[in-house]
Amino acid sequence: MKKIIVAGIGPGGPEDMTPAVTEAIKEAEVIVGYKFYFQFIKSFIPPQCECIDTGMKRERERAELAFIQAEQGKTVVVISSGDAGIYGMTPLIYEMRKERGSDVEVCSLPGISAFQKAASLLGAPIGHDLCVISLSDLMTPWETIERRIRAAATGDFVTAVYNPKSHERYWQLYRLQELFLQERSGSTPVGFVRQAGRPEQNIKVTTLHDFNPEEVDMFTVILIGNSQSYIEDGKIITPRGYNLTSHPSPLTSNEKPGQQIMIQSFRRIESELQDKDIPLDRKWALLHAIHTTADFEMEHILYTDEGAVEHLYKMVKDGSLRTIVTDVTMVTSGIRKGALQRLGMEAKCYLQDPRVAEMASAEGITRTQAGIRLAVEEHPDALFAFGNAPTALMELCDLIRKGKAHPAGIIAAPVGFVHVCESKHMVKPFRDIPKIIVEGRKGGSNLAATLCNAILCYDDAAQLKPGRDL
Repeated sequence: MKKIIVAGIGPGGPEDMTPAVTEAIKEAEVIVGYKFYFQFIKSFIPPQCECIDTGMKRERERAELAFIQAEQGKTVVVISSGDAGIYGMTPLIYEMRKERGSDVEVCSLPGISAFQKAASLLGAPIGHDLCVISLSDLMTPWETIERRIRAAATGDFVTAVYNPKSHERYWQLYRLQELFLQERSGSTPVGFVRQAGRPEQNIKVTTLHDFNPEEVDMFTVILIGNSQSYIEDGKIITPRGYNLTSHPSPLTSNEKPGQQIMIQSFRRIESELQDKDIPLDRKWALLHAIHTTADFEMEHILYTDEGAVEHLYKMVKDGSLRTIVTDVTMVTSGIRKGALQRLGMEAKCYLQDPRVAEMASAEGITRTQAGIRLAVEEHPDALFAFGNAPTALMELCDLIRKGKAHPAGIIAAPVGFVHVCESKHMVKPFRDIPKIIVEGRKGGSNLAATLCNAILCYDDAAQLKPGRDL
């Protein structure tokens, strides 16, 4: 019978070979393959079977030998490691059949691929969309390989890497790591397995930042997680959906519908951030700002002093910060009442105080300026939040310089075209005061309020579960 069976023998161990493959080997009249692989199937080879082996990189010669034997009426099994259709012999056999105009029947038996075996050893890293890339440029130009690497990194695919390194190809894996770090967080899980399924098997789990290409050789398969993958108990887990973060906490029935929507929104925003390595307290403020505005430019214009959000939250928790003063009532209205009550806080705006109009008229200043003057007299150490009036922010800066105000922190998000940028520049020299600033002309009462809320619920940041006070 003129027949070629291309059989994927798996990564090496007999326990990883399919029954269909072992039966095909047992019934073969001729077996053709790379000589290294015969050791894995020797217990299944029948005594009368002719074995034809060749050296490495002799794929075309093996295919021709298989056709010569099959065209003589023999049943030939061509063995290939892993799955024969993945960087294996199957495509070449079909191409050669067409090239020769041969009437030999060809069929392919799947096998467990090296990346599947490696994945099982590493935990559950391929739970979502994935791609497989070979770094061998023997038959594919490096320009094409690099374009595919970029696409995989940008597309947030879990990525399996074959042929990562050889004696001649020493730099390609370093380049892949560089390209992935341009798109992925350095904390992205990376696992690699050497000689998967064989006695020499070696497994390691690390991160994209700490991954060392020098630990890898040509017998290694590498798996790079996506933005949702995480490491737990030494294993890599990639959730099936994008509703989990690198610090997973599934939605539960204890969360109100509004909070569930907010949590999902934050997770979506986090997945779309350009910078994947933002410190948690800055990220928390940024997620609130983007959620409120749907403006990803916030990633570039939201300025936070190092540790500002966490520092202010600790002051709230230890009782040293009890009051938030705002420039306009819209900011006060946007600060969550549940959070204020839960934490024993008070949010105040002096704009409607009857003393304000009198002072503004007598001093020739804006009502918001007058409101800040009154606030400083009564709460010089409050957290001051500005979402509308640059003149009010400028007034606070002047009072700080005169030693009359000692704010616990400043949220500077006035919006507009006159004195707005200057008012924000005036805040920055006060380096001992924690500050959150929306740079440039953008801002607004909604932004100032949401940044206050970010501070008040900072203890929810690690689990990325906003909205408890909705």
